[in-house]
Amino acid sequence: MNQQLLAKTFVELADNLVADFDLIDFLRLLTDRCVSMLGATAAGVLADPNGELRVMAASDEQVRLLELFQLQNDEGPCLECFRTGAAVTAVDLSAEAARWPRFVAQARRGGFAAVQALPMRLRDEVVGALNLFRTEPGPFDPVGTPIAQALADVATISLLQQRSTQRSSILNEQLQNALNSRVLIEQAKGKLAERQGIDMEQAFTALRSYARSHNRRLSDVARAFISDSEPLTGLLP
Repeated sequence: MNQQLLAKTFVELADNLVADFDLIDFLRLLTDRCVSMLGATAAGVLADPNGELRVMAASDEQVRLLELFQLQNDEGPCLECFRTGAAVTAVDLSAEAARWPRFVAQARRGGFAAVQALPMRLRDEVVGALNLFRTEPGPFDPVGTPIAQALADVATISLLQQRSTQRSSILNEQLQNALNSRVLIEQAKGKLAERQGIDMEQAFTALRSYARSHNRRLSDVARAFISDSEPLTGLLP
């Protein structure tokens, strides 16, 4: 194994773990390096970034189609790895026809004879599987397997980081929308209270009652009242 390439790979992967990194490009780099370093013919990543298992990366089109085949037919070593959270190795796919009949037939048609699927997991959470394919049957390199698992672990961190970032962005957006709505409502309360000679609580009650009776959001009613963009018949005498 090329030690310099191995070190370079981990450095490149770590460098990609920054804000706004390109997850697809990151995972494609991962699959390409698995092929160049670990003696695999092809590699792919099945992952569950947002609640649905998908093909996230593949080193070539042939293996991408095979990964899609697994998902469409709900069968194969990579799905088994994802569901169990344990590595699945088939050193000779021709001997696994009873286990995964459709997958084995499709893989053999594609020229693949062996597969190793490694879980992408953090403690009890499994987010995907890193899958290595070979055209020749036989055991996988015992030295390369822990390295492949280490690469899968790095990929796990990348997926969880993006998921956390997305959730944070959604939460921040929701909080900002709530803040903007509150500002609009306060402005509308003040305008209505001044115009009607009522207190702020009465103004709020009037706005809320109008919104409920017309099946509208309170913030939308407040916006319309502030901008005088519609008559809001019934709100004002």
